[in-house]
Amino acid sequence: MIEVPVKLGPKSYNIFIENQLISLIPTILKKEVSPKNIIIISQDIILKNYGKQLLDNLSNNSLKCEIITISNSENAKSLNEYQKVIKQLFNFKCDRSSIILALGGGVVGDLAGFVASTFMRGIKYYQIPTTLLSMVDSSIGGKTGINTMQGKNLIGSYHQPKAVFIDPYLLKSLPIEEVYSGLGEIVKYGFIYNMQFLEKINNWLDDINNFPFTEAISESCKIKAKIVSEDERENGLRRILNFGHTIGHALEAHIGYNEIRHGEAISYGMLCAGWISNRNDFLNLDEYDKLVRIIKKLPLPKIPKIHKDDLLPYILKDKKNEKNKLNFVVLNKLGNAITTDKITHNKIVESFKLL
Repeated sequence: MIEVPVKLGPKSYNIFIENQLISLIPTILKKEVSPKNIIIISQDIILKNYGKQLLDNLSNNSLKCEIITISNSENAKSLNEYQKVIKQLFNFKCDRSSIILALGGGVVGDLAGFVASTFMRGIKYYQIPTTLLSMVDSSIGGKTGINTMQGKNLIGSYHQPKAVFIDPYLLKSLPIEEVYSGLGEIVKYGFIYNMQFLEKINNWLDDINNFPFTEAISESCKIKAKIVSEDERENGLRRILNFGHTIGHALEAHIGYNEIRHGEAISYGMLCAGWISNRNDFLNLDEYDKLVRIIKKLPLPKIPKIHKDDLLPYILKDKKNEKNKLNFVVLNKLGNAITTDKITHNKIVESFKLL
């Protein structure tokens, strides 16, 4: 079993990675916690695929469990859904000793984490990501949140899980489009932090049907764990994880969270951010061309024609805006990202021509 530490002092935890890990989770839980009231927060389709196995294993290990089901879409990350979950926790007589298991993708993890961070002023929770995107990104680092009409994740908190359980075998039951969506976040880690990893990814994408997901997940988790360990609350280094996200989040909000997948939107966002990096003299032309070639290897969907004023309102509300300046992530070379407040809104709008 691969174990990746996230080193945050008293809030430290491990990321566990292994095929068929879902069958071992109850045994690991018994070592970390006493048998208490456990709540699984998930979605119908996920429970259908993995729920029975997890429930049976928990029961066989004398771990009492209840289930809370949320809607099967990005709409689950709403104040209305949050209130429904809180009500059910009270119905199950949960208290500060209760434990939440977030079984699902980023939507489940974000909502369940936010619930855990606020119920009784904070209870323990564990992440069990079931999508590639959540395995390499959203399940790690303690960011929780819900969406509003004004944008994505504008209400949230930092609440670290007690552990993250990653079972790459679960990817076999996902639609291939969902798996491919997560590749964008994997590519991002190479762009922002590790040129050697980027070269591997570049080669792997030439034979995408044999992409080594376990190795890619492990390397991605190591990079994110290192960044989060150095900067938990995104005051400095952690901001580079937002490469491609300013424009990507705007695309999601404009096109519709259920119409474009997060990893797809971020890939388009990285394409624009790479162009902005080059046009603002951070990234040289050869490396920008290589960035484009790598992103073009991803199986991205076509998106509706974007007009110059479509995305700017969302970007102006981006939570990375501080004192009317946007902290924008650029590359000054492949494998190294930095943040700058020197990127103008006009330059961002100009990059939309790539979409």
